[in-house]
Amino acid sequence: MPRLRQVGRAETDDKLVLFFYDRLFGPDVDPVASPGTATGTPGDWWTVFALDHAVFKHCVQGFQVYRGVKLDPLLRELGQTRAGWSRGSQFVYSQHCKQMRALGVPEAKIAAVASWEVSDQFDELERAVLAYTDALVLGGGRVHDEVFAVLKRHLPDEQILELTYTTCLYEMHATMTKALRLEWDNREDPITEIPAPEGYGSRDIADDLAGA
Repeated sequence: MPRLRQVGRAETDDKLVLFFYDRLFGPDVDPVASPGTATGTPGDWWTVFALDHAVFKHCVQGFQVYRGVKLDPLLRELGQTRAGWSRGSQFVYSQHCKQMRALGVPEAKIAAVASWEVSDQFDELERAVLAYTDALVLGGGRVHDEVFAVLKRHLPDEQILELTYTTCLYEMHATMTKALRLEWDNREDPITEIPAPEGYGSRDIADDLAGA
């Protein structure tokens, strides 16, 4: 279950929320009682974000940036798909694999996003976009000059700004869905202690390793 309460249809009169409930789940459907979107997700990103009108409005307005950007959609989706993978968000990664597929990207190229460093599926600019994404997500914005130089050779400044914004936007969504356990990120942390065999007790493993 998500870590925050979900907002059912009967609980809200927010016209913007109801517009998206109708659009994504169907007219008169309560997405809490009957979850599920066309892409197969539960849809609880929408029902949890509906808790706060200002946050919900800001997020859905942010999605409209796609209408105005001039950046090649393939480059945008490379950045967003890799952001989901690098941040460890099953939800963002899965949704943007689907978006790449909708753009006609071959399956081999979609699969190679996870291992782009050793793949021959990408050209120079695409590799720079993927390296830039890792610098944004994993490096906290620490980008090597050589990576940026390749972007500058191929893209005008305006499109580099668009790439930076849209990639960071989905890095934020990847982080939030993991923290709130939404959609496909609604899962237990995989890093847990594996117990020692019965009878091991509490002896110091360092003694075994050091030969004491």
